[in-house]
Amino acid sequence: MPNLPKLDILVIAPHPDDAELGMGGAILKFKAQDKKVGVLDLTSGEPTPHGSLGLRAAETAKATDILGLDWRENLGLPNRSLQATLEAREKLAGVIRQQRPRWLFAPYWVDAHPDHTAATELVDAARFWAKLSKTDMPAEPFHPERIYNYYCVHLKMNPQPAFILDISDEWEQKLAAIAAYESQFITGRPTNPSFLDQLRDEAAYWGKSIGTKYGEPFACREPLGLSSMSELV
Repeated sequence: MPNLPKLDILVIAPHPDDAELGMGGAILKFKAQDKKVGVLDLTSGEPTPHGSLGLRAAETAKATDILGLDWRENLGLPNRSLQATLEAREKLAGVIRQQRPRWLFAPYWVDAHPDHTAATELVDAARFWAKLSKTDMPAEPFHPERIYNYYCVHLKMNPQPAFILDISDEWEQKLAAIAAYESQFITGRPTNPSFLDQLRDEAAYWGKSIGTKYGEPFACREPLGLSSMSELV
């Protein structure tokens, strides 16, 4: 991946569509603040019951346009058997060193989907490796300030997030980005309620908990620091 742009935010997703599901609203907020945002999908996400490599690529391109991403690529790791191997760690660390994002976003570390938990383990390790000297990895050593974790889980759970982001203004555009993955979330899915209806209800639940219409929850393994209380809702 030559000539990678320098990013403020790098979202790392196990599969195409996870970034949209977990933090599409946050991405749109970052873009409205003129932040440079990229998404690195670790796998193609295929095979799936109603998808194909070509269809998933077209859906990903559509969602990318809706979000207005500055950069999106696929690391080409194996779907359904993603592992935090040394080879995968080096590939991801190389991308981090070249793009030099301030913040990384990864899936929440508790999940039933093995690809998701492997992705989080991989991001943690690659962040550390990205700062190593005397290696064959590209670019200069770099260590992102923070990893935040978005929720895109396959467990029926009631998480206790570190914070909830108000995405009331971004909800409709986030929903459009998710709906771009028609093969995953519309084709062959129940319609009453639909998957998209359930997502809306979840976003409304998180919004209600902070007194807004819609919200997105996030976790972080490290303490959060505030320079002022003025942005709290």
